[in-house]
Amino acid sequence: MDETTPSPATEPAGSPAPEPVTAAAPAAETTPPAKPMKPIKVKKEETWWDTIRFLIYLFIGAVLLRTFLFAPFSIPSGSMLPNLLVGDYLFVSKWSYGYSRYSFPFHPINFEGRILGGTPARGDVVVFRHPTTGEDWVKRVIGLPGDTIEVRNGQVILNGQPVPRQQIDAFDLPVSPNSPCRAAQSVTVDPANPAIVVREEGRPDGGHCLYPRFRETLPGGRTYEVLDQGLSTGDNYGPQTVPAGHLFMMGDNRDDSMDSRFTTDQLGVGFLPIDNALGRATIGFWSTDGSVEWLKPWTWFTAARWGRIGMTY
Repeated sequence: MDETTPSPATEPAGSPAPEPVTAAAPAAETTPPAKPMKPIKVKKEETWWDTIRFLIYLFIGAVLLRTFLFAPFSIPSGSMLPNLLVGDYLFVSKWSYGYSRYSFPFHPINFEGRILGGTPARGDVVVFRHPTTGEDWVKRVIGLPGDTIEVRNGQVILNGQPVPRQQIDAFDLPVSPNSPCRAAQSVTVDPANPAIVVREEGRPDGGHCLYPRFRETLPGGRTYEVLDQGLSTGDNYGPQTVPAGHLFMMGDNRDDSMDSRFTTDQLGVGFLPIDNALGRATIGFWSTDGSVEWLKPWTWFTAARWGRIGMTY
């Protein structure tokens, strides 16, 4: 039997041809949608009107602050020694006693009385508008409406009772350009026993002045220090009753202060209308001895009384 070579298998006639097999294409990577671009802000150029508007806002803010909250005040005289020195700068709280027409700069509103008014307490250090000169003064409240005030040989008598006072160590005032060794002109000076003692007058810093100092205590326990240089024209006064709506003011430097013991005709204050009170002295923010020279910047620091900054009253 002959060997035969096997033939390849054949598809049946009429069957479709097989489709060619191709490799699967890799899945296409999806690209995340692009984030929208933020619009570029074009900085607007400032105009002269923008500058003027800023200055107007700044001015209005300063006026509101000075009218309703705090106002700065400087001490121009020694009538409140030893507690306030010439060259002290302090803040006055405007809300303490409410607001009168004097509380507003330039007095644009003219009205009587006070808004949210309150009466100062005895012993408060008050900045007020002088009844006749229109200047801003500072004194201490001693008498309230209805109080009877009398002064005998320098001793304050309040409602018939002497205000206790005790002599303490002399007040040592360093002599400086704005704080000379000054004796009150109204005091009768005994050359053999002067009230003010000049110590080390030949020192380069100008020396020191020693003033007789006392501590007074008002009813209720409020205490403060005063100076008494001797017998003067203001050491005897009254008795007088403080009218309604008024205050009796005195300077702490009793012999060198024009206050309620003197009428306005005598260049004093007389009874002060409460409406004239601008505010209560609160805290000192600067003090200078007067030796500063603006063209010498280092003197801006050497003239400062650093120990007086932050003092409360």
